[in-house]
Amino acid sequence: MLTNCKLFTPYAFNMKPLIVLVSVFALSMLFTYAFQQREDLYFSGRLALCVMLLFTSIAHFVFIKGMILMVPPFIPNALKKLIILITGVIEIVGAAGIMIYETRVTAGYLLVIFLIAMLPANVYATQRRVNMEEGDFSGPGVFYLIFRIPMQLLLIAWTYYFAIIHPFPH
Repeated sequence: MLTNCKLFTPYAFNMKPLIVLVSVFALSMLFTYAFQQREDLYFSGRLALCVMLLFTSIAHFVFIKGMILMVPPFIPNALKKLIILITGVIEIVGAAGIMIYETRVTAGYLLVIFLIAMLPANVYATQRRVNMEEGDFSGPGVFYLIFRIPMQLLLIAWTYYFAIIHPFPH
């Protein structure tokens, strides 16, 4: 049965950020159409990314133990918690930055760099079977990369499209 396969456990397909991104995008498109008689694709894309980043930033403050396990061993232990907290703040600042007219392109470029820089940490954590929410090594393992890498590429492309290519109202 597929539900007994480790690939289909809640840990393997932790789709919460993707669900937040798509749901907020769809709701924003619906509301902009309802209230403006036209959908606002670019605003909706930025808003969805903003909310998703705020959502994921919560983990940096709530699941610190699990997040620390994601940091590679060459980083000194004394710095790991600080790095986790700083990256959480970066997500919050980036979320705000893409919503502010004057900063959205710069914030977009910085977020793309940030998302690229975080991919190795996600690969490392997956190889170690880190379960971020539990703060242990009961995660799904490398099968999660089948989902995680394409999702990270989607986030990079989404950021590039909505914050860099189409940053301003038309």
